[in-house]
Amino acid sequence: MRAVIHHEFGEPTDVLVVEEVPTPEPGAGEVRVRTLLAAIHNHDLWTVRGTYGYKPELPARAGTEAVGIVDAVGAGAGGLTVGQRVVAASVFGVWAEYFTAPAAQLIPIPEGIPDEAAAQLVAMPFSAISLLDSLGLKSGDWIAENAANGAVGRMLAQLAKARGINVVGLVRRADGIKELAAHGVGDIVATDDDDWRSRVEEITGGAPIAVGVESVGGAAAGDLLSLLAQDATMVVFGAMASPMMQLSSGAVIFKNITVKGFWGSQVSKNMAAEDRKRLMVELISRVTDGTLTLPVDAIHPLDEVRAASAANFTPGRNGKILLKP
Repeated sequence: MRAVIHHEFGEPTDVLVVEEVPTPEPGAGEVRVRTLLAAIHNHDLWTVRGTYGYKPELPARAGTEAVGIVDAVGAGAGGLTVGQRVVAASVFGVWAEYFTAPAAQLIPIPEGIPDEAAAQLVAMPFSAISLLDSLGLKSGDWIAENAANGAVGRMLAQLAKARGINVVGLVRRADGIKELAAHGVGDIVATDDDDWRSRVEEITGGAPIAVGVESVGGAAAGDLLSLLAQDATMVVFGAMASPMMQLSSGAVIFKNITVKGFWGSQVSKNMAAEDRKRLMVELISRVTDGTLTLPVDAIHPLDEVRAASAANFTPGRNGKILLKP
C-alpha cells in the first residue's frame, strides 16, 4: 500500500513523501481500515516539524484523523464488522491507504453524515465541545474568543449557541465577519476597527465576560484579557501568531484572573467513558441537524501531500484540507 512518511523532521513541504509499505495486518483487538478521507490538522504538521508535544521515532508516518471502511477484523475485536464505516481520531499514521487501530478507539458513523464531515468529526470538534463542557458555564453566560474565524473558534461559537451560551468573537479583519455569518455565527468584532472595544460592549450590553479563549498569542492575548470580568478565566488553546503572550500583570492581579492551558488530546485521554460518549452523541446530533458545520476547502490526492500541507496554512481558506488515497 501507499503511505505518507517522513525520514527527518522539518517543513512538511520539504520532508513528506509517499512510499510503498507493507499493508498492515490487524492484531488482537484491532481492525484494519481502508481510508476514504483523512484530515490535515495543524498538530499533524507540527508533529512532522518535530515541534509538537508528541515526537515519533523516525522514519515516521503521519496523520491522526480519518474516516474509512473496516476491511479486516483481528481476534477479539468485538463490536465492529467488515464493511462498517468508522472514524479514527488520535490514531497515528492514517495518511495511508490502510491503517490499523484498536477497535475500541473507532467510532461508527451514521449514514446521514457525509465522508467529508466524518473525516474531521472528532479532533477539532471534540476539542471544542470538551473545552466548552469544561468551563462550567450556564445559559446566558458570556465567552470572548479570538481567532473566531478559525475552525475551533467557529465550532465553539456554534456549539455554545446550541447550549444558550453567548459568544463574542474577535477577528483581525472585517472579511472574517462575513465568513462567519455564512455559518450562522454572529456577534463578531474586527479588531482592525479603532472602535472595536465599544462594539464588544454594545454586543454584550455590558454583561460580564466570564471566560476568554485565547488562540493567537502576542498582543492579541492582551486584548482578549482586557475584556474579561473580575474573577474570569482565560483558557489558552493555541498560538496562531506567536508562542508568547503579552499580558498585563495588573489586569491578571487586580481582576484575579486565572490563566490556564487546554490540550484536547490530554483532556480526552483522561475523560471518563460516559462523558466521552455523552459529548460524541451531542456532536453527532449537532452535525446531523446542521447546527455545527464542517466545511471542506479542498481534497488532495495522497501524492499531493506537500501541496496539501502548504494549503493548510493559506490565510482565508474556507474549510478543512483533506487527503484522499
